[in-house]
Amino acid sequence: MTQYRIALLPGDGIGPEVTAAAVQVLNKIGNISGHAFSFQQQLIGGCAMDTHGTALTDETIRICQQSDAVLLGAVGGPKWDDPNAAIRPEQGLLKLRKALDVFANLRPVTILPPLAAASPLKPEKLIGIDLLVVRELTGGIYFGEPKSRSVVDGVETAVDTMRYNANEIRRVVELAFELAKDRRRKIISVDKANVLESSRLWRKITTEVAVHHPDITLEHMLVDTAAMRLIQSPADIDVLVTGNMFGDILTDEASVLSGSMGMLPSASLGKGGPGLYEPIHGSAPDIAGKGIANPLGAILSMALMLRYSLNLTEEAARVEAAVDKVIADGHRTVDLGGKLGTVQITDLVLSAL
Repeated sequence: MTQYRIALLPGDGIGPEVTAAAVQVLNKIGNISGHAFSFQQQLIGGCAMDTHGTALTDETIRICQQSDAVLLGAVGGPKWDDPNAAIRPEQGLLKLRKALDVFANLRPVTILPPLAAASPLKPEKLIGIDLLVVRELTGGIYFGEPKSRSVVDGVETAVDTMRYNANEIRRVVELAFELAKDRRRKIISVDKANVLESSRLWRKITTEVAVHHPDITLEHMLVDTAAMRLIQSPADIDVLVTGNMFGDILTDEASVLSGSMGMLPSASLGKGGPGLYEPIHGSAPDIAGKGIANPLGAILSMALMLRYSLNLTEEAARVEAAVDKVIADGHRTVDLGGKLGTVQITDLVLSAL
């Protein structure tokens, strides 16, 4: 029996509820396939601030670095939502990504036919959607320096810096090309090269990488055009690779295609270290503790963990198939217009396994 070490960071809001569901399903698939999982649970985000005075402790970072993978819930909430605060919950997540050197965030978007009615798009627009957004995660405007607020000539002024170097761009673009090999072999690289110097470098490096992958079609696209394409013809998109801020915005837009952010998983990967896995939804404090959070995004994130960090591809496919069956059988959580709660839908997934 193989044993895997998982760092568990439930976080804030509905994070503990959905990660608990994912752990249940993970243990069940382990029992079925003969694998064991040990967990070390730590604090991150607002709950870490309340306990430790910081959104992420050095001890938590050490535990995550020594694990085979990290499973995370969500961070933040109104209690800590002061834009002028020196410490914010989101800082813990950014710090963790940097510490693990997970430079690429993968967000797959597929439309399960039974959920087509939940999408705001017309049904004909949803046919054939199977896209993957690869977002650079540790560079760009979220990390660039200088970053400051000051008074200049009597006027309050803020500065953020979008900074990328060639190595940061190349490694995430190369990963996108590798992932495209097992898909439809089409890549859209999204930038703002008509305005931004950092985007011109992005386009230059991406073009250089493409030379070594002649079997994959590359299209450069401005971010505003990409935003329109995601709505007008999402089925035409295979792999979309872009920088940190653009990816943050476009992936939230893409999540709407499925009808609920509660359904979508994500994986944050580096080279050789533990991956970080989390549903794309936030902490949803308005429904925290009510037992109605949709855990399927967290469960599917755990399936990505099985596939990418633990190399348990068959087990990952079984979890995904179980979720598909539950949806195909007509079971729905509240966010999808149904009445089932977190525990009920999790029990159905467990049964489907």
